[in-house]
Amino acid sequence: MLSKSQARNFFLGFTVLFSGTFLALTVDSIRQVPARSHEDQMTAQVVAGKEIWETNNCMGCHTLLGEGAYYAPELTKVVERRGEGYLKMFLRDPQAMYPGRRKMVQYNFTPEQIDEVIAFLTWIGKIDTNGFPAAPDLAPLAGASTK
Repeated sequence: MLSKSQARNFFLGFTVLFSGTFLALTVDSIRQVPARSHEDQMTAQVVAGKEIWETNNCMGCHTLLGEGAYYAPELTKVVERRGEGYLKMFLRDPQAMYPGRRKMVQYNFTPEQIDEVIAFLTWIGKIDTNGFPAAPDLAPLAGASTK
């Protein structure tokens, strides 16, 4: 059993140790942000795409990097999954893509705005997210027979 002074010293010692460890890990994380986020590749087009994203409240339906609403698809690596051509066609007229289903709002983006949104989503997709979101498992689909 510990005496009062030993318990106090134990508490204070480990509080200092864990606080120091927390601060060291925080500094290490902050140092890694520029390399992992590719902020050197952030162009004016990417910034304009982010402004369009925020102005139109895209996060009200979509998620990016796991943050946002879950009504519409996760868009973290959408350019990698779908390609620029698909996104340009979809953003030009989202309601024509999937008739009879829930639809994205028609924002009437200009071609320049579409390119800016795609540049932003491309930049987001290059962020090192430690494997998030996971690649979809397409093996069950490949083995499925058509009847």
